[in-house]
Amino acid sequence: MSKITVWFIKCAMTYFMLAIVLGLHMAMSGQTYPYMPIHAHFNLLGWISMMIYGVAYHILPRFSGRPLYSEKIAEWHFWLANIGLVGMTLGWLIRHFTGDFRMLMIFSIISAISAVLFVINMFKTIKMAPSVGK
Repeated sequence: MSKITVWFIKCAMTYFMLAIVLGLHMAMSGQTYPYMPIHAHFNLLGWISMMIYGVAYHILPRFSGRPLYSEKIAEWHFWLANIGLVGMTLGWLIRHFTGDFRMLMIFSIISAISAVLFVINMFKTIKMAPSVGK
């Protein structure tokens, strides 16, 4: 497996464990739980999305019969995805305690940019693939 695949899968597992810990804490904390958005983002952007990214970086180039379009874009994607998610976590905390949403917005945009980089890299990888039947 490529380093980017391994990085994403290891991060996915880490975020999965963090989501489990927060989920257990949430279950024992009663009806109001201010950290639910963090739990949800660790599950969806951390565990699920990063696992999908890692598996896609491994499988889609093989399915296309071509190398990944850009390892550099994949590395940018990895770092921005993680920075975005961790920053959003802090942003959710700040928003909860102060009402200020700016940090959450900034890191949400960083996270969205990382997803766009993934889509671009995958589209270009798939576009390079030879057509079936030609």
